[in-house]
Amino acid sequence: MTTAAGRPTLTVEDTDSTGHGSLAQLLTTGPFPEALRAAIKASRLSLDRIQHRLALRGVTISVATLSYWQSGRRRPERPESLEALRHLESVLGVPQSGLSALLGPPRPRGRRCRPTTMMPIDALWARRERVANLLSKVDTSSDLKLGRISQHDRIEISADGGQKSVWVRQILRAEQDGPDRWALVFETEESDVLPEILNVRNCHLGRIARDHEANIMVAEMMFERPLARGETLIMEYQLVFPEGHAPKGNNTFARKFRLPVREYVIEVRFDETNLPSRVQQYSVPAGDETPSRRRNLTLDSGGGVHAVALGFGPGVFGIRWEWPNR
Repeated sequence: MTTAAGRPTLTVEDTDSTGHGSLAQLLTTGPFPEALRAAIKASRLSLDRIQHRLALRGVTISVATLSYWQSGRRRPERPESLEALRHLESVLGVPQSGLSALLGPPRPRGRRCRPTTMMPIDALWARRERVANLLSKVDTSSDLKLGRISQHDRIEISADGGQKSVWVRQILRAEQDGPDRWALVFETEESDVLPEILNVRNCHLGRIARDHEANIMVAEMMFERPLARGETLIMEYQLVFPEGHAPKGNNTFARKFRLPVREYVIEVRFDETNLPSRVQQYSVPAGDETPSRRRNLTLDSGGGVHAVALGFGPGVFGIRWEWPNR
C-alpha cells in the first residue's frame, strides 16, 4: 500500500477496538462502522487531526459526525457526506471506495418512512416484464443477502463481429447468514439461440428459465453450501454461443448493477482480422436514460480493450464499438 509522507503505514494485522478482525478483513466484510473504526485506529490519527486534514482538502465536517459514523449512530448518505467519505478514505490511507462500498442502500428517514426497498433485480432491464416473469420461476431470496465486491467480464468477439463468449468472475459477500445461490440474468439480441453456461467454478447450475422469443435467460448459480454473514465467495462461469450463432448485440456489452460494486473490470477481445475503428466506454447512472460519461479506449497490441469502474452503481456500465465503413 502506498502511503503519503508522515502517514503511518497500515498493516493487515491492525484490528478495530472490538477486536473483531483485521482492517483488511473488515474492508472486505464490513460492517461500515467497524471498518471505519479500524481504519481510524490503524491511522493513529485523532478525530481532531482527521478533521484538520479534511479541512486542508476543503472538506468541512464535525468531529461529532466522524464519531457518529464510527459508532454506527449515523452514516454518510447525502452527496456532500459521500464526497467527504471519499476524502476520508484518502486521509486514512485505505483503498479508494474501500469504505463507501460497505454502505449498502440508504436507511429510511423520519417516523413515517417505510423500510427502504432495494431496487428490484429487473429494474434496469428494458424488457422488464419479460425478465420479471423469468425471475418468478427461480429462487431469488438470496439476492438481498449478497453484496458484490468485484466483477470481471471478458467478452470474446468473433471475426464476423459476433459475441461468441463471455467469461465472468465475481466475488460475492454474504451480508446476512444463509445465501446459497446467485441469480444470473442474461439478455442477447440478433441470435436465434441462447448461450450455454459452461466452466463453472465454486458453484453449479440450478434451475434455468428461458424466454426464447425475447432471447432472455435466468439461471440459479448454486453455491456449494450456504454462506455465513461476512463470508466471501469467488465464482466463475462462461456463457458460450454455438458456432455460427454469435449475436452482434448492437456492438455493445454492458453490465447492469442494482447495488454498488467496489470494482468492475470489463475486457473486450476482438479478432485480429477484424478490428473496430472506434471503441468507447460509457456509463448510465440509475434513473438516467442516456449515457452521462463516455471515454474513448485504445486497442492494445492483441486487439483488446478494457475499462475499470470503482465504486460504481446502481446503473449500467459498458463498452461499445464501431466497425470501419459500417
